[in-house]
Amino acid sequence: MDLSNVLSLARALMEEHGVGAWGLEFDRARRRAGQTDHARRRITLSRHLMALYKETEVRETILHEIAHARVGAAHGHDAVWAAEARRIGSSGQRLVAEHAPRIEGRWVGTCPAGHTINRMRRPAAPMACARCGQSFRLDHLLSWTYDGAPMTPERIGERYARILARVRVNQDRKSVV
Repeated sequence: MDLSNVLSLARALMEEHGVGAWGLEFDRARRRAGQTDHARRRITLSRHLMALYKETEVRETILHEIAHARVGAAHGHDAVWAAEARRIGSSGQRLVAEHAPRIEGRWVGTCPAGHTINRMRRPAAPMACARCGQSFRLDHLLSWTYDGAPMTPERIGERYARILARVRVNQDRKSVV
């Protein structure tokens, strides 16, 4: 949706639902669509996601945040918030619909079984595939690419490589015993 239309829609809905005095801004978020800042009395919307969303998804996001503004910070996504969200025309769901557009991260981790995850930021420490096991195991270790280029532990970062080397030494010690 065009960003100027997003702002117009948001302002109209905020006025309609009694939070017109709150600030409204775009932010640079790439994972979350919106945020309500109670301390500053403002709603922020992801400029990246709003540009990808259709009007129905934009409206849902705005109403979701307005409901947060109306019920206060203490309610999070509880039943009070959900009831208010539905009352003003939102679905009352915590997350954007599964089919809504998403921005993929530049870091992609792949496990030996082929499952993938993506991240916006460089991994700080080695990670194992959560789908393959509930605890960290080297045989489920994710290998990483950045913008499609394979990354060695050393290229990911000194700290990452150091942690991975320590984990491997500890595993070798356990297998000898």
